[in-house]
Amino acid sequence: MPLCLPMIRRLKSPHLFGAIDRLPALGRPVGNKTFEVVNPSTGEVLAELPDMGVEETRAAVDKAYVAQSGWAALTARERSDVLWRWHQLIIDHAGDLAAILTAEMGKPLAEAISEVSHAAAYLQWYAEEANRVYGETISAPSTDRRMLVIKQPIGVVGTITPWNFPASMVARKISPALAAGCTIVLKPAEQTPLVAGAMFALAHQAGFPDGVVNLIYASEGDRVGRELCTNSKIRKISFTGSTEVGRLLMRQCSDQIKKVSLE
Repeated sequence: MPLCLPMIRRLKSPHLFGAIDRLPALGRPVGNKTFEVVNPSTGEVLAELPDMGVEETRAAVDKAYVAQSGWAALTARERSDVLWRWHQLIIDHAGDLAAILTAEMGKPLAEAISEVSHAAAYLQWYAEEANRVYGETISAPSTDRRMLVIKQPIGVVGTITPWNFPASMVARKISPALAAGCTIVLKPAEQTPLVAGAMFALAHQAGFPDGVVNLIYASEGDRVGRELCTNSKIRKISFTGSTEVGRLLMRQCSDQIKKVSLE
């Protein structure tokens, strides 16, 4: 189901956020299993989302893998323009995003508004950093030659975000990867997936090509995390969470010597 009716009525753009269980960035669920997102303050069920697993995650990775070459082939300015549009849409819908964040996470509204502002700031920063991915020219042994170092996107990036900063951590993790020309598969915390879904709805409106940003809803992160770590099409993992889970993810990535960023 979409967001519950009382939640939708509190939003200025209910048409945009009322169907975050059917986003273009969301894979097609296999089976009918769902899980509830609950307001921790009132116990109100905010949404019932498709509970995804290995099969849906693998499909999302495949989609990101296919889209990556096209996204990387764009100029830095073209990628920057899309990030700037997403930034502006988040600013324009900051009130709705903050309301969703407060409802699912319990953070005071003033703090939620501040967090959404931080999320937009990450997009702003990396939209400009996209234009400053510089290489190097190095002297060669002979005077008529030069060695050139260029930077290229690593590929598909798997990201797992925590419950306590569910908006800013989404932007912080995926905006640098997108600016560099990578594609994304994101698994938000099961307690706070709604603001991520709302942000991805805005990302679609901003004009990201199909398959560049992909979202996985799941009540049990271990299955999704294992698939992200062991799937050979994923070239980097970025995770924020507990030390215990971080160690587990590092072990799962070790067979492929996959790049890992842990917080």
